[in-house]
Amino acid sequence: MSEYETFRKPGKLKLKGEKNKSKKRKHKSHKSTQDTIQTNTDTIKHGNWWKISKAEDIVGPVAIEFGNNVYVKALDNGLFTLGAPHNDNEGPSPEEILTGVFISERKVAFKSGYDKYLSADKNGIVTGRSDAIGPMEQWEPVLENGKMALLNWNDCFMSADEEDSIIAKSKKAGNNEFLTVRSHTFKEENKYKDVPEEERGNLKQVEINYVKKFQKFQDKRLRLCKEGKKDLKKAKDEGTFHETLLDRRSKMKADRYCK
Repeated sequence: MSEYETFRKPGKLKLKGEKNKSKKRKHKSHKSTQDTIQTNTDTIKHGNWWKISKAEDIVGPVAIEFGNNVYVKALDNGLFTLGAPHNDNEGPSPEEILTGVFISERKVAFKSGYDKYLSADKNGIVTGRSDAIGPMEQWEPVLENGKMALLNWNDCFMSADEEDSIIAKSKKAGNNEFLTVRSHTFKEENKYKDVPEEERGNLKQVEINYVKKFQKFQDKRLRLCKEGKKDLKKAKDEGTFHETLLDRRSKMKADRYCK
């Protein structure tokens, strides 16, 4: 495996045959199914901890894996080592679970179970002794060809030395620096990602959300229009949803924007 050092920005993977999508559509669909099966098998094999492939997914409970079923373990002296290998279908131990913090598209941070943030000292030793996130506590997930490495402020990649201590001393990422960040947070596809908070839910819930936002609570009682919801559905289809909601609130004489 050749070493790499020039990639610094996470990017999309370039798959072979990508230009000929129409000719290989059936093959691609079959491959996608195989990838899904392999991904599920891998997740189950690691105790339902799934492999992260995007920096934005490094949030909440995470574990850093070197090799197979071997995770970075926090010590009470602020240092880190590789824990004992786990059997299949086992996840990381409590002391091997970190908290991921997504900072930006290129930067993340990790907090140990001792509530300290990971960094590398001037000697390249990875420690967890910082109470806050500064430039030294930020790591850059570097992705290429399905592999990940973590780059620290000193332009060196995280790895483990011969004594299993966690370090960041190599400016090149090779086999020793390749790792897997795993998450235990299973999130549903966020269908409301680009939807304002007030408009999340069914029509009834949306109307309640807007009433709560704009109603003048004098007696602390929620006032909803008693007319049917058919006009709301029609208004949503015709693009006059917000105007209709305002009209319904005005009939209750409880909206701060209604005369």
